[in-house]
Amino acid sequence: MPTNTLGEFEQMVLLAILRLGDGVYGVPIVDEIESRTGRSVARAAVYVTLRRLEKKGLVESWMGEPTEERGGKARRMVRVRPAGRRLVHESREAMDAMWQGLDAVRGDTR
Repeated sequence: MPTNTLGEFEQMVLLAILRLGDGVYGVPIVDEIESRTGRSVARAAVYVTLRRLEKKGLVESWMGEPTEERGGKARRMVRVRPAGRRLVHESREAMDAMWQGLDAVRGDTR
């Protein structure tokens, strides 16, 4: 069992990074979550979550190259660390275990 837990939004951010690949930054993460969930996501929420995940050792960040489109400013890029990959998989396994057998008792919740 995981010694650390992930909240729902933390899981979404980690999964978005994993889908988009190493070296992604905040805006595409927001776009990925919004397109897959249909939820509106505040950029600030993603940036706060990225800092929290980095503090937990689950992601790492670095400054990318400055770009002309940003007026010579660099973007903060992120990638999921091995601990983050492990924890997101453990979280999925825990949720899958909780869902097992519920189809039979779900009733008419469709």
